[in-house]
Amino acid sequence: MQYKSLPCLTSTCLQWEGLISPILGPEYGVCENLRKLEITGVSCRDVYAKLLHRYRHILGLWQPDIGPYGGLLNVVVDGLFIIGWMYLPPHDPHVDDPMRFKPLFRIHLMERKCATVECMYGHKGPHNGHIQIVKKDEFSTKCNQTDHHRMSGGRQEEFRTWLREEWGRTLEDIFHEHMQELILMKFIYTSQYDNCLTYRRIYLPPSSPDDLIQPGLFKGTYGSHGLEIVMLSFHGKKAKGTKITGDPNIPAGQQTVEIDLAHPLRLPDIENLRDFSELSRIVLEVQEQVRREEQEREQRQEEEEHSQQAASQPASPLGGEGAEGEETAAGAEGTTQDKAPASQPFVLPMGVISRNEDYPRTCRICFYGTGLIAGHGFTSPERTPGVFVLFDDDRFGFIWLELKSFSLYSRIKVSFQNAQAPSREAFDEMLKNIQSLAT
Repeated sequence: MQYKSLPCLTSTCLQWEGLISPILGPEYGVCENLRKLEITGVSCRDVYAKLLHRYRHILGLWQPDIGPYGGLLNVVVDGLFIIGWMYLPPHDPHVDDPMRFKPLFRIHLMERKCATVECMYGHKGPHNGHIQIVKKDEFSTKCNQTDHHRMSGGRQEEFRTWLREEWGRTLEDIFHEHMQELILMKFIYTSQYDNCLTYRRIYLPPSSPDDLIQPGLFKGTYGSHGLEIVMLSFHGKKAKGTKITGDPNIPAGQQTVEIDLAHPLRLPDIENLRDFSELSRIVLEVQEQVRREEQEREQRQEEEEHSQQAASQPASPLGGEGAEGEETAAGAEGTTQDKAPASQPFVLPMGVISRNEDYPRTCRICFYGTGLIAGHGFTSPERTPGVFVLFDDDRFGFIWLELKSFSLYSRIKVSFQNAQAPSREAFDEMLKNIQSLAT
């Protein structure tokens, strides 16, 4: 029996009520006994037919289209409500603190009427809103009473309130002029939407037993931009960090870091590690090695294409680059696991700037990687060399060699429902979509 047929069934026979309750729990995360809702004048069938069935496509994780800034929205069922919670990173630079969240909208069922959509933005309580489901993986919200978002003190009061919520401080506490400009720019840009937004579905990355750590969502430090949300996913011998929230330099949806798992780095001893030039030498040597390997691979591919064109018959399925590539990857993986110590001392080299000095002083393993940097407005983007540092199962770092900067990332420990990708292909397609939108 398909669930989509239940609304008509429940309207004809109360016996179907007993069939709906078991479905509501596992499919929609409703844990309480929904039969108790009869006290409020609402039945299980009403909840399903008028609320859950109608709005089932918006449950899960979403990224709002807010220019370069993006965001993370989690839509969940809570009793008679469907609530859209915007998840916000902790205040900079406290990357290990838990996430903050605030409601942006809610849909609820009162008595036996149709579901009502309410905008929760602002500080004057819920007010009239609207939700349009554009297609399965996209929906939009609209506030019908934006005057509820205004404050009596005008834009200055709205800015001060937003600053306390977003940054946990006042503008006078922020002495860096460039940071002040970035903060003011973000307020002006984001507040113009008035909670009238388009959302696109995102999935949590699928995991594999071979992954270095469990993939997922992480909070990361990004200098004057504050804390941002990054999705870590694994793709064979590569790991990718994709921005879920972004900034005017590198917008949400772009791949902020890429880790080359085939090229582990052996760090110097702790004293030599303090010397930035020594670390730079090691990284640049690996960068040159990676460049040579890519050239050799391209040359082999060209030679094989020429030989295949000249051959009268298809190449034998035995041997070839595929088998050689697998052997090379396996060899690299074995080298990484065999030679990497359980842990090693770690300290940032002198001159490397970190927003959070409370980073771990031991790490498990390091890899060569690249980080994306760009000018304001995502101008002249380029991938620059860096060091991926794995501290433990829930924390990693990245040293941006060219910027002489360090980003610390900490796992977001929230259990998100309805957020798993239906397939690996669907997840990869989602990554391509959000990156193309950012570009």
